[in-house]
Amino acid sequence: MPSRLVELLELLELEPIDPVLFRAVAPATTLQRVFGGQVLGQSLMAAGLTVDADRPPHSLHGYFLRPGDPSTHIVYRIERTRDGRAFSTRRVIATQPGGPIFHMTASFHVGEEGFEHQDTMPVVAGPQGLPSLKDQLKVRSAGPAPDEWDAIDVRYVDPDDANHHSVWLRTNGRMPDSALLHSAVLAYASDLTLLAAAGAHHGLTMSDPRAFTASLDHAMWFHRPVRVDDWLLHDQESPSASGARALGRGRIFDSAGRLVATTMQEGLLRLRR
Repeated sequence: MPSRLVELLELLELEPIDPVLFRAVAPATTLQRVFGGQVLGQSLMAAGLTVDADRPPHSLHGYFLRPGDPSTHIVYRIERTRDGRAFSTRRVIATQPGGPIFHMTASFHVGEEGFEHQDTMPVVAGPQGLPSLKDQLKVRSAGPAPDEWDAIDVRYVDPDDANHHSVWLRTNGRMPDSALLHSAVLAYASDLTLLAAAGAHHGLTMSDPRAFTASLDHAMWFHRPVRVDDWLLHDQESPSASGARALGRGRIFDSAGRLVATTMQEGLLRLRR
């Protein structure tokens, strides 16, 4: 996975094959399967490239169908479902040589004026001095932490809190001024820690050898304009786990306290036998 922001941006720079077909490069990685956030971000970019620039994404709903092969490219096919006066809808199918690995529907909305209300941002410690994702990986693996995730700076508010799994995050560097690109990077980052909120209830981390985890589906709603190169708080919890499935729910606030996005994800959470 990208160790620098420039590599993450290259990962989201898709090659157009025709107006509704795009190809993405395969990043260097030690992962056994494609990181779900990569497919989320690339799918949103592919869909957004077929929509007018004045219509940023407002929601996405995706299903992970099978593990992706990290050693080969992914092709994204777009269905132009609808273009209305205020909304555009796109369907995305991500495929590899073995068949589809991911389906997503994304909706885009032209900016409008309307009523305003939101949840209040929780009062938590600021990101400075908090343990990073690399710190946590180092503690859990008792060895050197990989550089693969350094494109995103992730800081844990309280890694030992079993009921709340909140992190600060931002890119390690400034981003271009593209609303679509910021939304795609946020989709990428939203998959880093969301399911871990469920494992925390049971004293499990995502790298725990006793646990098998895999994303099943992922949904996001983008409420307000966002910059991912400024600090964002992803306030996460897990309201339910049953039948080897667990649900994660998150709210993303910017440093000014604005609720910029909401996340939901269900995933497998099994004990290895």
